Amino acid sequence: MAEKTMYSEDELKEFEQLINEKLEKAREELRILKGSLTRNTDEGTDATHSSVKTLEDGADTAEKEQLSTLAGRQQKFINNLEKALIRIKNGTYGICVDTGKLISKERLRAVPHTMHSIEAKLNQKK
Repeated sequence: MAEKTMYSEDELKEFEQLINEKLEKAREELRILKGSLTRNTDEGTDATHSSVKTLEDGADTAEKEQLSTLAGRQQKFINNLEKALIRIKNGTYGICVDTGKLISKERLRAVPHTMHSIEAKLNQKK
């Protein structure tokens, strides 16, 4: 039996559904993160003691940076999922960009936007 070189239409539909579900959740999380970022800039009282205020400003800044980093990562994740949907449409989804072999279903279910098989990923680390 020849080695399978691409997923069937039904299999691709299953992955597309999985990706769309993850996209929906990721977009909602990004919306919440962005909402937290804008809320943090609106808060703050002028009546606070200055040394306490300085500490709070530092904590606020650190929290904003952390939220910004998380929002950036979330946006990158969304972009990667959207690119995976494009690969489904153009017939290249599930094919490792390094080896040209089919990426295992287990790996794609865990990381649906991946473009690398486990074999290729392990070789990258060497």
